[in-house]
Amino acid sequence: QMELVESGGGLVRAGDSLRLSCAASIPFFSDYNMGWFRQAPGKEREFVAGIDWNGHNDYYEASVKGRFFISRDNAKNMVYLQMNSLKSDDTGIYYCAGDDNWGQLVAGMNEDWGQGTQVTVSS
Repeated sequence: QMELVESGGGLVRAGDSLRLSCAASIPFFSDYNMGWFRQAPGKEREFVAGIDWNGHNDYYEASVKGRFFISRDNAKNMVYLQMNSLKSDDTGIYYCAGDDNWGQLVAGMNEDWGQGTQVTVSS
């Protein structure tokens, strides 16, 4: 079982930046691909960004590509999401997740979720 604690959200204005952090409590963290998801009000949770187990490859949902950047520190069991040029459409609760299967990660087929961190972008 993976325990995940997200932090770093807040209320910002359009165009601002935020850096989200996720602390993962699990043995062999470096075996897992990690990702960020978000859930906007009234919508289903969606994939935002993912990074493979060694940090060599990353992947982004089209609307955030070029603005958001995912990274990880395997020595600290941490995953980060740098969010730049924020837009009102980026508003939502952001969650991190991990899976040793990349396809399952991107599909959100994870059993373990943290409490999320709220990001609100005012226009």
